[in-house]
Amino acid sequence: MKSLEIVGFKRANLGKKEAKRLRLESYVPCVMYGGETQVHFYVPAILFRELLYTPEVHIVDLNVEGDTYRAIVQDAQFHPVNEMLLHVDFLQLQEGKEVKMDVPVKYVGVSPGVQQGGKLVSKLRKLKVQALPENLPDFVAVDISDLGLGKSIKVSKVETTGYKILTNQLAPIATVAIPRALKGQMQAEK
Repeated sequence: MKSLEIVGFKRANLGKKEAKRLRLESYVPCVMYGGETQVHFYVPAILFRELLYTPEVHIVDLNVEGDTYRAIVQDAQFHPVNEMLLHVDFLQLQEGKEVKMDVPVKYVGVSPGVQQGGKLVSKLRKLKVQALPENLPDFVAVDISDLGLGKSIKVSKVETTGYKILTNQLAPIATVAIPRALKGQMQAEK
């Protein structure tokens, strides 16, 4: 899994007024929990571009005024209207302690249903997985080489090594939809 370094500064004052002042200066208030103590800090908003606005998942090497921590992003809050980043929660990684994280889905193989004119419809873009930090995958590989027209692949069919998928086992990940023109053609052939 890729790692990314983020440099932050400890927050002296907590509260709405201070958080609002930080946001006006293009900083994002953050908190990290999961260790012995919670760490409240702020980070320049520009540093989150490579972390939050990409489909990949990263382990974050946090550097808060000289103290370094390994963490993952647990939650990010955005403004409902202007999409401004308001707050980020980090979870500190610890040896031997499993973490839960949303990991992107990557399709492997070629679907025969798509080759016959169907359209691959992605139902789930990310799956929630649980694993030790060293076993967290970059992505969950989903084999679609058996996917025919009108068929779907469910979470229970995904092979895993070193991690457990927590998403509902009956949820479909991808489906090959039959376009209307192809449906008409198939019924005309009958």
